[in-house]
Amino acid sequence: MNRLLEEKTVIITGSNRGIGYAILDRMAKHGARIFACARKQNDEFEKNITVIAEENSVEIIPLYFDMCDSEAMREAVKRIRATRYILDILVNNAGILSNYQRFNMMSMDDARKLYDVDFFAQMEFTQFISRLMQRNKTGSIIYISSIAGMDAFFASFDYVSCKAAIDAAMKQQARELGQFGIRVNSVAPGIIETDMIENSDSNNLKSILPAIMLGRFGQMEEVADAVVFLGSSMSSYITGQILRIDGGTNPPRANW
Repeated sequence: MNRLLEEKTVIITGSNRGIGYAILDRMAKHGARIFACARKQNDEFEKNITVIAEENSVEIIPLYFDMCDSEAMREAVKRIRATRYILDILVNNAGILSNYQRFNMMSMDDARKLYDVDFFAQMEFTQFISRLMQRNKTGSIIYISSIAGMDAFFASFDYVSCKAAIDAAMKQQARELGQFGIRVNSVAPGIIETDMIENSDSNNLKSILPAIMLGRFGQMEEVADAVVFLGSSMSSYITGQILRIDGGTNPPRANW
């Protein structure tokens, strides 16, 4: 296999499970050196990334910090900077899902909690890392967004609006950082088979299948492949874009 990320250094947030872990695995297979960020230390995770690193002859460095703890985030950035590696790619994957709630019934405290993790923490971390990228006049920043931010289907109001905010922030960052050779894009998955959708309403999930042109839900590896593409030189003239990974989802019902 042609290794698209050979000698590239990548930072992945939320890398210990689900789509983040699939991205870590795929990027390692493509030759990337990886800072694997997660909230809590986990022995099983460290064993797994040791195996992945050895199998692919790459370096994977675990970093543990709470994305909502600014001081802990600064310490993690200091550790990254101390390695003196040129930072090529940042994948903003960390985030939480909310319970399904309609707008009129939603607690604003719950909405603020989701925004703190899914939006403000990512923006703060991206500020730190993009400043390091600017010194080298190169970089690719990739947000894991969602088609919910564009289609406003059955996900909760806070999640839908937060993903829309991420996509808008991405476009503004692409405009501002382009002069430094830094590209910024979003990957917007549709319904992907992960453990995070286990608590979603099964009837809602089944009802969306007829609206998916390929007639199935997506796999985590399919999202990871899109992230590899946007991080590689194959996408060197792509910035400010939202890449849908959704099997051709076109919800026909306004209340989705």
